[in-house]
Amino acid sequence: MSIVRKIFFLTMMLVLNTQVNCDGNTYSVTDYGAVSDGETDNTQSFMDTWKAACKAGGTMVIPAAKGNFFVNRIELDGPCSGQVTFQLDGVIVAPSGNPYRGSWFTFYSIDGLTVQGSGMFDGNGPSAWAQCPKCSPSIGLYAITNSHIQDITSLNSKGVHFVMVGGDGVTFEHLNITAPSDSPNTDGISMAKSSNIQVVDSYIGTGDDCVAIGQGSTDINISGVNCGPGHGISIGSIGKVEADKDVNGIHVQNCTLTSTQNGVRIKSWAPSYPVTVSNVTYEDITINNASNPIVIDQTYCFVNKQCPGDSQVQISDVKYIGVTGTSASQVAVNLQCSNSRTCQDIHLENIDLTLTEGGQASSNCANANVTYSGTQNPPPCNQ
Repeated sequence: MSIVRKIFFLTMMLVLNTQVNCDGNTYSVTDYGAVSDGETDNTQSFMDTWKAACKAGGTMVIPAAKGNFFVNRIELDGPCSGQVTFQLDGVIVAPSGNPYRGSWFTFYSIDGLTVQGSGMFDGNGPSAWAQCPKCSPSIGLYAITNSHIQDITSLNSKGVHFVMVGGDGVTFEHLNITAPSDSPNTDGISMAKSSNIQVVDSYIGTGDDCVAIGQGSTDINISGVNCGPGHGISIGSIGKVEADKDVNGIHVQNCTLTSTQNGVRIKSWAPSYPVTVSNVTYEDITINNASNPIVIDQTYCFVNKQCPGDSQVQISDVKYIGVTGTSASQVAVNLQCSNSRTCQDIHLENIDLTLTEGGQASSNCANANVTYSGTQNPPPCNQ
């Protein structure tokens, strides 16, 4: 055999071996018995597939199929042997009603998780919404680090679509999160005790907050989100329990909110435990017919404006820069801070909000230390 032929032969063997190794790290749920008839319980097949992929540091595949893969509540745990991918190209459907506590799909203690694909989590929410005021979340992400959630669709979650606690270095990108405007407590992405989080270039339309940033969250960046319907992009509610931690380093940029109940909102309980919300920037925000485009609410309680005490949450260093569009409510800038903890260093720059039906919107402020620069429409508060 000539030297050239030997080199060619060895090269081809290397290519083939590489392909075998790659294929060997890919695990399809159908190879473990999953059936896409929408009725067969595939929970064990999914669990077995995950265990194999996690052990190998490989890819779990839910292939595109004619039908849906029915799966009951499932927990996919780490740690895994390296990075692991959950490749969702088919449709996974949840059981009817709200037969379980906790998240429908739970990912726990995984470093280097990727959830991606052209497929869908169908939470089967319409079967449950009338049964419970706060139904179970669809996807729970707990102690997930250095991970990506991208390209997939979450439809009609029973409760929150994505709930994350203890996340670090997680990116949500190119997501489609959808539920009707009257679906209860169906937040798009809700997070707490998480840091270094990106929410990028996604559509979120639900019956509650598009993104909810909870206690203990730091270094959160949200950009390119189209929000609506829903309750807007919120920080809070903060300070309800003694264990609540500070919120710091929140940047919301280049987002559009359409026909939402609120625009960009910070809310804290009253009374509350003493925590802080600081270093928050809202920049280049477009408001289309949203009520309460800019709102700080430190009178958040079950009895609505007759709270039995003041909020002890200190809000400071909050910037609103380039918030423009149309308000569905007369009061477009509403800063209602605590009697006990005056909001400090609130800055509004180049605000241009008019009423949807035409005319001059207004501002309403209480207990807020506010500075202004550039365009101010509505006019600044007269406290």
